[in-house]
Amino acid sequence: MSTSQINAAPVTAAWRFKLGIGIFILAFALWLLIPLGASMGVPGPRIAAMTGAIFVANKVLLLACIAVMGKAGFQQLKGMVFGYAKGLAPSGPVGPVRHAVGLVMFCLPLLSATLEPYVDQFFPGLRPNLWQLQALGDLMLIASFFVLGGDFWNKIRALFVRTAKVVDSRDGGAAAGI
Repeated sequence: MSTSQINAAPVTAAWRFKLGIGIFILAFALWLLIPLGASMGVPGPRIAAMTGAIFVANKVLLLACIAVMGKAGFQQLKGMVFGYAKGLAPSGPVGPVRHAVGLVMFCLPLLSATLEPYVDQFFPGLRPNLWQLQALGDLMLIASFFVLGGDFWNKIRALFVRTAKVVDSRDGGAAAGI
């Protein structure tokens, strides 16, 4: 193998990785067209069609990203993206006050969103229809995961695992029965 062939491999891999990152960013940036179209007064059926087309295009672009980068490049990109997100999650034990505050932050937006249609139906005009309050509820729900800590996310994830068992550390590790 000549030296020109050896030096060409990393350059090609770097070029493909950068193009794959561009495709990856484009796949998610397309979603910004929906609020842009809504703000420009595009009719609802056209927004719905655009949403469906963007959903399909997103999947196609992600497959193209994997094809361009290759499996190793996509694994590296995934490690970079999710490795950064994994470092944001707090770990360690959570005290009783922090747990109580986190549960209120978690339940309040869910309860509010659940009762909202009924409040509007039975008491019209009572609830202020401000998007800022709805965005605040969404941010509060997301922030609650950080307040409650990494163990809470594991508890939520265990809800969707059929074979998960509850183990209470106060019982000396015995599985709790139902």
